[in-house]
Amino acid sequence: MEYNELRKRYPKMYYHGYAIEEDEKTIRITYDLEIESLSSFAPTFTLQKPCGAVMMKEYRLFKEAVFSLGMVELISYWKLACPPCVIVECGSLTEEQVSWWKKLYFHGLGEFFYTNGIETDMDSFMDIVSTGEKATGKEIDYAFHGNLIPVGGGKDSFVSLDVLKQYKEENYAFVIGNVKSAIHASHAAGYDGDHFINPMRTLDERMLKLNKEGYLNGHTPFSAMAAFAAYLTALVYHCRYIVLSNEASANESTVKDSTVNHQYSKTFEFELDFNNYVKDYLDDSIHYFSLLRGISELQIAAIFSTLKQYHSVFRSCNVGQKEEKWCGHCAKCLFVCIMLQAFLSKEEVIAIFGRDMLNDESMLDLFKELTGIVDNKPFECVGTRDEVNQAVMMAISRFEKDGLALPVLYKYYLSSSYADVYRNKPVNLMEYQKENLVPAQYETLLLKRLEELK
Repeated sequence: MEYNELRKRYPKMYYHGYAIEEDEKTIRITYDLEIESLSSFAPTFTLQKPCGAVMMKEYRLFKEAVFSLGMVELISYWKLACPPCVIVECGSLTEEQVSWWKKLYFHGLGEFFYTNGIETDMDSFMDIVSTGEKATGKEIDYAFHGNLIPVGGGKDSFVSLDVLKQYKEENYAFVIGNVKSAIHASHAAGYDGDHFINPMRTLDERMLKLNKEGYLNGHTPFSAMAAFAAYLTALVYHCRYIVLSNEASANESTVKDSTVNHQYSKTFEFELDFNNYVKDYLDDSIHYFSLLRGISELQIAAIFSTLKQYHSVFRSCNVGQKEEKWCGHCAKCLFVCIMLQAFLSKEEVIAIFGRDMLNDESMLDLFKELTGIVDNKPFECVGTRDEVNQAVMMAISRFEKDGLALPVLYKYYLSSSYADVYRNKPVNLMEYQKENLVPAQYETLLLKRLEELK
């Protein structure tokens, strides 16, 4: 269906409200959203409470956190028909807050707009009208301590868990939904029982049905939803820090010379914006930061290559996620393969993925996208073009030094102009970018881990 036609047919969307059902063990939140004349929607978020937890729905801050999670949930439903006006009936937003949400929606939907051929701008794509009131209730009267660590199941999560292992008794592994790879990754790192938090989020079936009928669909800023879900969870579990595993590489755009970034809500810009939002409109007793922001995917791969106990457990493939396997044919699989091949033997890499991707000519187009030989990167969470090239050249140098035959994709690479550029380019695995929000005590642990690579 066509963007402008849908906006004329469905000009209004409503965020009517939310219902909080709570007992001693569980909190269940049901949101009430509606695209006028199309459908209503009732997504849910369910969280188990820690033993002895207070009744959270009595607290003003908790209700504001619930409201904020609904603000980011609504974008998944808005994109069906992209109504030009969103009416928020259950909360009060200042002009600054409206601008904040519009910025997140616009950049978080950059891939959605690009892949659907939608030309728009931040001023005209949406108006937000707030007609509700601020939440009321008791003020928070307890202290915060410890770490809530979102786990995705990939190498980045394992690096963060390893760096912070001395705080294990204060750590909680956090996984949204029944993502088996992330759940098993948490367990493999020793997080289960009371130190494993696994809230459930449901999408309304009516949205999925409308997608099948041809209403608009595409990428939404999942990491922004996870940020607000983590904040809400940290309130319930009294966690001082939400510790992400987003690296410096996430800041690079996916579409060259544009602001379109598949990973927008993993960027440092969003990290800063989120903390500013928390400070201005929620409570900054909870600090949100990425432990790995100061290092690259190449450095993360270097550290992970030493954590061999997790090599048979980690999974990053979105295609094979439900079956907890590597599909071995997508951009994410190839990217992780390239990163690890810079540090591991050919046999070790093949053992991880179950196939020799670097000798598969059908992967050549993806290889060109990852290295930048063609302009645009795949719409996946992958590293920068520069570090992919560095990893490729590091592996080629090792193959040549050991007298081993080069795989097909690397033979092709040597025929490109990129090989001459990167063959003698120095690689500094000790580099650390200071543009981050990492607390000093955690930064010290990460820098120590980098030093161990020497």
